[in-house]
Amino acid sequence: MISKEMQNIIKLLKDFSTNTELSVEAQRAGMDQLAKMATLAKDVKFVAVDAGGVPAEWVTTPEINDQNVILDLHGGYYIIGNLEIERAVCATLGRASKCRAIAIDYRLAPEHPFPAALEDAVTAYRWLINDQGIDPKNLIFEGISAGGGLTLACLLKLRDEGDPLPAAAVSLSPYGDLALTSESYSRNAEQDWISYESSEFNAPLYYGEADPKNPYISPCYGDFKGIPPIFIQFGTSEVLYDDAIRIAERAKAAGVDVTVDIWEDMVHGFQLFFNFTPEAKAAVEKITEFISRFFK
Repeated sequence: MISKEMQNIIKLLKDFSTNTELSVEAQRAGMDQLAKMATLAKDVKFVAVDAGGVPAEWVTTPEINDQNVILDLHGGYYIIGNLEIERAVCATLGRASKCRAIAIDYRLAPEHPFPAALEDAVTAYRWLINDQGIDPKNLIFEGISAGGGLTLACLLKLRDEGDPLPAAAVSLSPYGDLALTSESYSRNAEQDWISYESSEFNAPLYYGEADPKNPYISPCYGDFKGIPPIFIQFGTSEVLYDDAIRIAERAKAAGVDVTVDIWEDMVHGFQLFFNFTPEAKAAVEKITEFISRFFK
């Protein structure tokens, strides 16, 4: 049974989506409002950095191993999102996993359509490896929603271009098919707070003139052979439920070590509310258990 706290969050999210116009400006303003809900402990430090030309922010807590790094990619349909909303997530995952986290402010569509976000994420990764001396074995990608899809796209891109791959990746509620073919858009329409209509409006702003079934845009269509271990977490009430299932099945078929963590009755992006609900707190604990497997 869903906790009272999560019921309140779901209601808030549904009210938010109902009252937000399908315009880029309105969605960005709404994201800024949600970002203000985040709370940070006093010992969290965040420092702006230029990650090879990509604006980024280190987020740290005491007693970390600074050679272990989470590379965080925010969500938001590739058109909204910022560093501010990632601070609490980065701090919580970093503290529990005893590592540093770096969030990047990748370029957003429609001003910067595909492949801008992918280029920025790959650039930041290479900066960490080549300029900061981080061993790929000590680095894990992590992202939610569009960031979860971008995480997987980065793995495909890095593998295809011969880069050393990270230790693992965490993909939360991944936005995996911008062609919008998943049946869960209709099946879970009443339960979730994001919708087919919002995806129909936002997806073309990112993929532009490109084929939305390009695996670097929609990893649901990717070949995952040779990809490192992946942790995929999502809820049964998500309109993107089938995106996550399809990705997991393709990755498993390619021989990838895939951990699938499904949460009953949870909606899209529920993990972000770990400070408010027991379900999200428990889900984040599962994430950190996975991450900690790869960090000494």
